[in-house]
Amino acid sequence: MELDAALLSRLQFAFTVSFHIIFPSITIGLATLIAIWEGLWLKTQNPLYLQLAKFWIKPFAITFGMGVVSGIVLSYEFGTNFSEFSRLTGAVIGPLMAYEVLTAFFLEAGFLGIMLFGWQRVGPKLHFFATVVVAIGTWISAFWIIAANSWMHTPAGHIVVDGVFQVESWWQVIFNPSMPYRFSHMLLAAFITATFVVLATSAWQLRHSEHKAMARKGLSMTLWLALVLTPLQAFVGDLHGLNVKQHQPVKLAAMEGIWPERESGAPLLLFAIPDRQAEKNHFEIGIPKLASLILTHDADGELMGLKAVPADERPNVAVVFFSFRLMVGIGLLMILVAVAGAYLRWRGTLYHSRGFLTLCSYLAPSGILAVLAGWYVVEVGRQPWLVQGLVRTIDVVSPLPPERVLLSLTLFVITYSLLFAVYLYFMHKLIKKGPPSLEQLQQQRIGVKAAGYAVALAKQLKPAQE
Repeated sequence: MELDAALLSRLQFAFTVSFHIIFPSITIGLATLIAIWEGLWLKTQNPLYLQLAKFWIKPFAITFGMGVVSGIVLSYEFGTNFSEFSRLTGAVIGPLMAYEVLTAFFLEAGFLGIMLFGWQRVGPKLHFFATVVVAIGTWISAFWIIAANSWMHTPAGHIVVDGVFQVESWWQVIFNPSMPYRFSHMLLAAFITATFVVLATSAWQLRHSEHKAMARKGLSMTLWLALVLTPLQAFVGDLHGLNVKQHQPVKLAAMEGIWPERESGAPLLLFAIPDRQAEKNHFEIGIPKLASLILTHDADGELMGLKAVPADERPNVAVVFFSFRLMVGIGLLMILVAVAGAYLRWRGTLYHSRGFLTLCSYLAPSGILAVLAGWYVVEVGRQPWLVQGLVRTIDVVSPLPPERVLLSLTLFVITYSLLFAVYLYFMHKLIKKGPPSLEQLQQQRIGVKAAGYAVALAKQLKPAQE
């Protein structure tokens, strides 16, 4: 089989971005949780909150480092594998990525050291301030990256001069039609991902660790968060779907498996096998008219289908169709777990339900899988366009020898697989080690106070000595 440089370049970028997105999906939410715990500790002086913050700050640091290392590669791939895309859209995409570095990355880098290593060196309030700044920095980073990516889906605020994109309105570029929905959806996804990582770990610790008080607190808090965040995510996802219907109807048709040019009363397909060649679905199982009702608020509402555009303007329907159902299925499972947790809490058996705790302990990767599935829906669903309706992916691929792209892809797979194995090893080691004991935390606080008293006393004695 002849190698295709364009396909290999796309696979390489898909692999590297899929690997990278795992880590920001955890750190955005985890930084926020650590800031919440630290703030609650300052307010209530409950040592369990401090124990949670100190326990999770090391996994956060490792995950943050993995995100930084894997993210740097993506910027280079724009130039190496999609050089024409960089030339055409550099005036738009370049500044947005630079803003992310100048605001979020520098902000995080400036305060991350205090957050990680300043427990015994600065006061509690200053340390809390640094933690909050790092958390806000992760949100800002997500803002600029989603703004750049959303512009590629719903381009606005630009003009094209000699085939090159130029900015006409930065406001419209940044706040393009899909950006508010996609940013909200991604930020909630990150919060939920971190919530379920902590939930799963707390459930495991409650059964296998000696730190049961901290595990109970972590389990209780994350279940409350899941009960709020997961239904909210479903609501925001519905709004996002309506936005996709308006601006990217072909993507929506692939998500729903709709083939006719126009279909009234479209069913909500629970399962089907899309056939691109025959332009139809096999083995359909669906709920009549529900897709139209959800998307048009009319059971007989009309939706655009895949046949409304030529075959070369349609995405890979099977990938989009099944990824969407995986994302929704995991989301429904998360809602079910949150509701079940609330019911067990009401019954007074939350911390003693072995089956529920076992289920929760296996849900650590659920948020990551949902994020990846959603990312495939978004990105594959846009194809064959890199900039929706304006720039085709095939037209901006760098003219590289296929063998060279295959070599770099192979090296990425090997290197990233080794890195991920090391990452999992250290995460497992940290979780098994557990948090510092309450006695250790108390000794550290006494040590900090004693050091503060010593400094104050030295300042008082210095004038007398002079």
